[in-house]
Amino acid sequence: MIQLTVLYGHPQDPVAFDQYYQQTHVSLAKKIPGLKGYIANKPAALNPQERTPYYLIAELYFENMETLQAGMQAPEGQTAAADTQNFATGGLTLVIGEVQVYDSVSIR
Repeated sequence: MIQLTVLYGHPQDPVAFDQYYQQTHVSLAKKIPGLKGYIANKPAALNPQERTPYYLIAELYFENMETLQAGMQAPEGQTAAADTQNFATGGLTLVIGEVQVYDSVSIR
């Protein structure tokens, strides 16, 4: 399994970012061919006086690297990638890697 992680910097207008991301970008990203899963989270700092380095972290999962590449080269992938210009005013960083699961954990 391949994970594409999108690290979004803090936007100029967080309310506008959240609204656009939820109402527009998510539906575009979910149309990427070969996408197996998609989650997003807003990180929290351990120290409440500190600001997290990222505003939002999105993780998109694909079966393998070839599927990821084909999905991102498809029109739907190109549309989702280009759409980040419309809301990611704090910039973004992409990280791609193979997922390794070492142990399953039960949360109680």
